[in-house]
Amino acid sequence: MRFLNWAVDELGFGRNTKYQKQYLNETNIRTAVYMSFIVMILEVWMIIRYVQQRPGRTFLEYYDGESNYLILFSSALIIFAFAPRYTKGGTVTNLCRLTASLVIFNDIIMIVRNAAANIQDKSPLQVVFGIKYHILLLILATAYLIYEICFLSAGRKNDLYGQFMIIVFSLISVGFGIETSVYDTGRDRQILCFVTMVLFAACMLIWRPYVSVLMLGMSFLYFYSLWVPRLQELDAAGGKVKDGDTINFFIFWIVLVMISFSIYHQRRHESAKDEKLIAANESLNRAATMDDLTDIHNMFYFNQETVEILNDPATDVGKKIFLFLNIENFKTYNDQYGYQSGNDYLRKLAILIKDTFEGDPVARQSDDHFVVLTDTDKVDERTEKIRSVVRGADADIYLELKVGAYRPSSADIDPRVAIDYARYACGLIKNNYDHNYKEYDQAADDLFHKNQYIVNHIDRAVQEGHIRVYYQPVVWADTKELCGLEALARWDDPKYGFLSPGIFIPVLEEYRQIHKLDACVFEQVCRDLRAALDDGRKMVPVSLNFSRLDFELMDATGLLEEYIQKYDIPKDYIHVEITESALTENMTLLSDAIDRFHKDGFSLWLDDFGSGYSSLNVLKDFDFDVLKIDMKFLTNFEHNEKSRTILNTIIQLADSIGMLSLTEGVETEEAADFLEKAGCGRLQGYLFGKPMPRAELREKIDNGTYTVSDRLI
Repeated sequence: MRFLNWAVDELGFGRNTKYQKQYLNETNIRTAVYMSFIVMILEVWMIIRYVQQRPGRTFLEYYDGESNYLILFSSALIIFAFAPRYTKGGTVTNLCRLTASLVIFNDIIMIVRNAAANIQDKSPLQVVFGIKYHILLLILATAYLIYEICFLSAGRKNDLYGQFMIIVFSLISVGFGIETSVYDTGRDRQILCFVTMVLFAACMLIWRPYVSVLMLGMSFLYFYSLWVPRLQELDAAGGKVKDGDTINFFIFWIVLVMISFSIYHQRRHESAKDEKLIAANESLNRAATMDDLTDIHNMFYFNQETVEILNDPATDVGKKIFLFLNIENFKTYNDQYGYQSGNDYLRKLAILIKDTFEGDPVARQSDDHFVVLTDTDKVDERTEKIRSVVRGADADIYLELKVGAYRPSSADIDPRVAIDYARYACGLIKNNYDHNYKEYDQAADDLFHKNQYIVNHIDRAVQEGHIRVYYQPVVWADTKELCGLEALARWDDPKYGFLSPGIFIPVLEEYRQIHKLDACVFEQVCRDLRAALDDGRKMVPVSLNFSRLDFELMDATGLLEEYIQKYDIPKDYIHVEITESALTENMTLLSDAIDRFHKDGFSLWLDDFGSGYSSLNVLKDFDFDVLKIDMKFLTNFEHNEKSRTILNTIIQLADSIGMLSLTEGVETEEAADFLEKAGCGRLQGYLFGKPMPRAELREKIDNGTYTVSDRLI
């Protein structure tokens, strides 16, 4: 079986790829360039030699006598013109057309003269057979003229067409070699012309080995059938062909077949390597320019293409606009149906966006984010078409298309910056159900640069003391004595002045820089507590807010322990606040951190209880000492009986599972009285004081505004 497979492969019965077929064909045609050039040189030499050896003849006598040389020269000239233009292409030239036309005209003259000279003595079939090479030349030249006019002018080429041309040229060459060598046999039995021509043909027709065997075999058998009788006719020793001649003839055929085998397999091997290399390059190019998931372009290609478009003199930059498309709430879709379904959805969406903005640069930036550079007209119509599909994707899940836009002011805008602007504009309408489209304007630009300033200057703000800790009082519900403080960060910037936490905290969280702020607050609180101890003042416990990212970006528990040891602070005076929403993001990471805080002896507070959707699960899965009830429950407290009922229930629930309770956002005496009667132990809100600097807090303690409680629990 192995031998059979080897034989099948060696003989060329195996299947070649389309690229390998084309490679072999074009290699044959490129070889024909050199072969045809050699034939032209030889035939010019033979024509000159023929004329020199026969002086005194008329032009027509030379013309008729050199007809075979002219046929071979003309066919070589046609192939010499055809082969390079077939492989390299090019525009149609009058010189090529003129050459083919002259060859056709000359060949027709030779056909007419030959037919006229033999029509009386021979039958029509014999006449046709006598001019068979003239007819082949006419076919070859006509085919080339058709190729020049019809194929090349349309920028097309056909492999079968090229093979046909080479076969016709090979038939003319081999036929010339056979007839010349048979004729020359009477002159010392020379067959070198046949040998030369069949070598030329073999070099140009390196196809599958079994084809080479058949073609060479037929050529050799045909020549042998004419050559042997000629040898017998001329052999004076008894009409017997010499054994040596037969053996050498057969050996030459074998050698030529083996050479054809070798060249074929070498070219096939080279074509296979080239095909793999091309496939690898295409794969690399695809990876560099295409998005793997959606099969549309990626940002690398988008940036290159948009630069070319914007720098094109024909482009009106004022009519161009960058779009950033975001599918809001897509995470819920993934959670509901799985990532595979989510990926399928993104693929369909990518095709929709590409078709909607047909002809415009479109790319997937990341996740469910897509970018487009398009014309300003019909933007609303096109985005609304996509939005309608997004909204109708699933009746059970809210999905919305949010679009941020940026109009480039000049052609030299960096596409990456333009997309950042569009993305930022899109972010401004996130979770805003009334707005789905936002252009980057001056107000957005001011806010964008302020946010960039925050990200770029957080390190300097920490180092130069622009980050300051403000303390908001926490009081006992029954005595209203000061029992705790919540540490809150404030940024007093030399350029922007007092920055609101509502601005810089979300920005630092988005850019994953919040841990730098929190670490600064932790150390300042420990330093302030140390100062209070050194001054002999009454200590007030301070609660520290931990972001979910703190546990990802730094060793939060280890860092707090380090500061406590550095400033020698009793752990009873540090409370750890973790928001309810943080516990739904990375359960494992937060669970490990909570366990460490418990082991280190810290009091743990669950902050913003009720602001999320998994509150009861959080109470079930984690151990906290204090439940901090979100201020939202006190909204419209005086006119909402449900709030009172819910607050009563939450306080009782906390008590039943061994947790203390604290309610934030208390602003009225009515709310404070209700919470005290409901059993809530601690209260926090503007009724008892806004966040204030340490100096102001000390002053209010000193003047009796606040009385520091002796109770810790």
